[in-house]
Amino acid sequence: MKIGILGAGHIAGTLAETMGQMPEVECYAVAAREIGRAENFCKKYGFTKAYGSYEEMLNDEQVELVYVATPHSHHYEHMKLCIMHGKPVLCEKAFTMNSAQAKEIARLAQEKGVYVTEAIWTRYMPSRQIINDAIASGLLGQVSMLTANLSYDIDTKERIIRPELAGGALLDVGVYALNFALMHFGNEIAKVESSVMKTQTGVDGMETITLSYQDGRMASLTAGIYGRSDRKGIVYGEKGYLVVENINNPQSVRIYDTDDKLMKEYEIPEQISGYEYEIRECIEQIKKGATESLSMPLQTSIEVMEMMDGLRKQWGIQYPGETA
Repeated sequence: MKIGILGAGHIAGTLAETMGQMPEVECYAVAAREIGRAENFCKKYGFTKAYGSYEEMLNDEQVELVYVATPHSHHYEHMKLCIMHGKPVLCEKAFTMNSAQAKEIARLAQEKGVYVTEAIWTRYMPSRQIINDAIASGLLGQVSMLTANLSYDIDTKERIIRPELAGGALLDVGVYALNFALMHFGNEIAKVESSVMKTQTGVDGMETITLSYQDGRMASLTAGIYGRSDRKGIVYGEKGYLVVENINNPQSVRIYDTDDKLMKEYEIPEQISGYEYEIRECIEQIKKGATESLSMPLQTSIEVMEMMDGLRKQWGIQYPGETA
């Protein structure tokens, strides 16, 4: 399948390196606002076509799938552009700026019959099922709590600190912690509580989020932009605890007993980068004529955006130009 990348930044580069090692895809086109950037990207990663405008690339009939790799603030506009050109879309997280935009994208995609999904890569990885099988194995006994954290030293990046780019920790790294809880504890949540520390620019710099589930379980999540955290996800049970190394791209899954002795370790399959799983599912679903993902249905993207809307409302954070 011939893939076009909309945007030529860091994430686009990682995706391109991955695609170059996948026989089922062709590194076909890249579009940037400046033709020079697109041409340099093409040369570096072995793409065929370089475009100096997004519209120009979307008019290319050869493009069969578009990866949107622009800032959060532009996802809605660029996905809409793809849909109106009839191009299937794999959009970088966070899906949109807010849930109103996510709902409109879902409506448009269904109306036009165009495949659209969010590239929250952990949703597509084999580790998702491995972790859920480990929790269901009974080795932990009755499970009561989950913790997850994700933080990097990224507070100088423009896309992170600028409100007009829908910056902040939540949409960039907090979204992974939320998805970790939702993937492994479900979405039957009774209450959401949180605390935040804002940056000088007014976006969220650090936050703690507590999800209280209807059945009495809890999930405690933290995210931030000021320093590298251990990135662990831990599930606590009466007979032991499960540790996931790096919730952003799980490297190992281990279960320990109440004496901290290793009971079981689960093997994580070798991968190119982790991006290949979402690309492969897109190809399979598009070939079947589907209009959305099995691993990340549009309704799930909407629900995650609604949760993040609610958190930002608690914090008094609204992005410039936001209408919802």
